[in-house]
Amino acid sequence: MNNSYDNSFRSKSLFTTGNIVIASVGWAVLALLYFLLFSAKIPAADGMESRAEWYVVGTNIFEAFAYLGACILCLRNWLSPQIVSGRNVWLSIGLGMLSYFIGGIIFGYTEIVLKEEPDVSISDIFFVLTYLFLGAGMILAVASRRINLERWQWLIVLAIAVFGSLLAWWISMQQATSSEPLVAILNWFYVVSDVVLLIIATTLLLAFWGGRVSQSWRMIAAAAFSLYIADMWFKYAQGPNYQSGEILEVFWVFSGVLFGMGAVLEYDASLRRSRRTSGRKRA
Repeated sequence: MNNSYDNSFRSKSLFTTGNIVIASVGWAVLALLYFLLFSAKIPAADGMESRAEWYVVGTNIFEAFAYLGACILCLRNWLSPQIVSGRNVWLSIGLGMLSYFIGGIIFGYTEIVLKEEPDVSISDIFFVLTYLFLGAGMILAVASRRINLERWQWLIVLAIAVFGSLLAWWISMQQATSSEPLVAILNWFYVVSDVVLLIIATTLLLAFWGGRVSQSWRMIAAAAFSLYIADMWFKYAQGPNYQSGEILEVFWVFSGVLFGMGAVLEYDASLRRSRRTSGRKRA
């Protein structure tokens, strides 16, 4: 019986906040090293340079596990009645992570297995759902507390909104406009959604700054910034010679990792708060 208890305790202790954070950081570092070391293009039989297929598979694996892990951690928050920011917040963010995971799997299968690069595919359905769920979750987080920012904080939000919008607009102007209405609509949806998430994430970061769960929302804000960087780069690099696996695409992995770290930090802060509250009641 003692051995059974010891094994159970050890298995549970593997999933402490510290261990999950270390594993998340380790995954991000490994992804960065992978992108840095193996992203170089190699000559192909037709004289063109391209990246090795195994490398592209690896980038998809890093990305998929980052978002799958984030999904699990966010849904764990949803199942916890003690969570500070509200269970529906984390349900929405978790569904966003799940949608991105599924969309990434479909996109990778289309690109690697089917050798196709369509302008619109089934994966876009899940990427659209990702932005809708993430936006809903962040708006719920804003609605759950009174936003009372100082003037200088509103100036920061305004500055980031202007910069993000101008950069997105400039990149969009560099691309050829598609003649297909659906492609054009999707492109603008992604651009606008990236900017909106950037603005909401900045507002949340400043609103929660110094609060009980400030660390978790710093991670969420950093995740939104990383998603913006990767998406803007992808839009900028798109063209006839584009190939997956550019170094800046590692920010997609960073985004998934940071969403997961935000979830685990809030879970830990919520449990600590619950223990303090129950301790005062017993006293």
